[in-house]
Formats: sequence, C-alpha cells, structure tokens
Amino acid sequence: MSRETLKTLFHPFVTETVALPEAGSRYLFLGAEAGFAKPEGFAAELTVVQDFRPEFRRLEASHLQPVPTVDGEGYDGALILCSKHKGVNEDRVAEALKRVKAGGIILVAGAKEDGILPLRKQLDRFGLAPESMPKYHGVVVWFAAPEDPSTIVSTLSAKPVTVDGRFETRSGLFSHAHADEGSELLASRLPTAFDGNAADFGAGWGYLSVMLAEAAPRTNRIDLFEASHEALEHAKRNLARNCPDLTTRFFWQDLGNEPPKEKYDLVIMNPPFHEGHAAEPSIGAAMIKAAADSLRGGGDLLMVANRGLPYEPVLAQHFKQSGEVCRNARFKVLWAKR
Repeated sequence: MSRETLKTLFHPFVTETVALPEAGSRYLFLGAEAGFAKPEGFAAELTVVQDFRPEFRRLEASHLQPVPTVDGEGYDGALILCSKHKGVNEDRVAEALKRVKAGGIILVAGAKEDGILPLRKQLDRFGLAPESMPKYHGVVVWFAAPEDPSTIVSTLSAKPVTVDGRFETRSGLFSHAHADEGSELLASRLPTAFDGNAADFGAGWGYLSVMLAEAAPRTNRIDLFEASHEALEHAKRNLARNCPDLTTRFFWQDLGNEPPKEKYDLVIMNPPFHEGHAAEPSIGAAMIKAAADSLRGGGDLLMVANRGLPYEPVLAQHFKQSGEVCRNARFKVLWAKR
C-alpha cells in the first residue's frame, strides 16, 4: 500500500499552487515509491530513482522504468520523498540541487516522523525561502534551485565514513558508523576451516564477508546479496580493499522474491527486520527460507538476530537440524544444517 505522503508530494500541483510542468520538461523523482498518480496536466518526463531493490521492483511492476542511481544535469525540477533517515533526506536534497537548473522547483514531502519540519527550517537557514503546505498527514516543502548551490550541496551531501580504518561507508547506510553489534557477535563464531562457496545474505557494506574471508582463508568464493544498491557498491570497494585475492560476486537482489540461482556450502546473514517505517520480522523468515533453498545438502546456515525474534520455529520448518550457538544481552547466533 502506498504512503499518504505520495499524495502530499503532488498536492501543490493538484491545487496549482505550483505550476504544472509542461511537455518537454524533465523532472527527477528521488526516493520514488510505487502507488503515486501524476496529476492531470503534469506533462514532465519523470526520471524515477530508487536504490532499494524491493521498492525498485514495485516501480518496475508499475511500468515506470526506475533507475537505482541518478545521472545527468539540467533537470527542470525534482520531487523528493523523505525516508526516516535524516542523512538520506539531506543527501537527496543535495542531489537535487546538483542536478536541477537554477530557478527549477524542488519539492520535498514527508511525515513529521520523517523529520520534514526540521528539514524545512534547515532549508530556510540556507536562504532558500521554502514554502510549505500540510496535507494527508504530511507536509510538502518547495523552493527554487539557487544559482550557486555549492555551499548547500557540500553541507547536505552524505559524507564518507571510515570504520576501523579499513571499511568505507557513508551516512544513510545501515550501521554506517561502526560494525553492527549483532554482526560482530556472528563474526566471532564464523568457521575457520571452511573452504567452500559461501553466500552473505543482506551483506550491507561487506563487513561479514570480510570477516569470513579472514577467519577462513581457504574460502573458495563469497557471493554477496544486498537490497541496497548503494550499500552493495560500498561492499564491492571494501572486499576489493580488504580481500583482493578472494573471488567475490555481487548481486543486487530482493532475496524474498529473487532467490539465488546457485547452491552454497554456507550462508551467513544478519537479516534486517525493518522495511521502510514498519517492523517486518517476516523479512528474516523469508531470508531463512531463501537460505534453505540455496544450500546444498549438508550445507550450513549461520545467522544472528535480536534475542526476541522468534526465528527458531522457522529454522525447524526448513532445516533438518538447528539450534543456538550463543547469545548475549541483545543478540543470539543461530545455526542450521540442510
């Protein structure tokens, strides 16, 4: 079901408070989600940008030809749908400012929990004189792109982050400032004698794959599966930097709906349990099923999860054997054998 904020975003065009873009004009739509309807008279060509694979596939199913990353300049305007991450929202505004020509209109919509009101104040402090309108339990803010946005772009763009002196991440990625505590616990229990082909499900920026390669130097190959295009690009760089001799492959996939085509000897994972705004433990359950389907007979799954998440029955359903390796105050490491 589409978010109400999609309607909020287009409302200034519906009321013609903002002029409808004419035929031949080009608009960016950053953070696009399926379910929006362009108002009558909205004639601009839309470049629809979405980095998150499940949402990208929903846009594809709506025949919108999305792209995972934005390219080009000279756009006549931009639409931005806020996420729950402050850094992502700021980076999208910076991206729009880099690519929309001076005088072009940039519209940003979000709910209060997305931080739209602090973002509006921030835009005002930059001297962009934003206008705003509340509608459908959200707020839409709009402003004209300035002649020289360089200072604002520099301030708002996501900054590179270095973790442990050797991993490259950026704000907005999961656990961008440090390795996730759950992943660290799993890393401490990775096998040391492994010499087969492994898959890292929900690989993020590549931490667990590097840890496996270092724990088990005879690992033959690791395939990394990740739903965030941006995170996967960072994983490529991190594996190349830390494990230059390891054979790796990278797959931008929604594991719940796009199962791997290979069979593996080992799957490791720290599954997410949020998608967008809602908690969805079913994501982890779907990844467990995908792991079971992707392992050879006798193959192993090692995963970490929050202690309170009931994954044990799911493991018992899909694997011959399963159990717990260890736990701490917040996390547990689970194992299963196909």
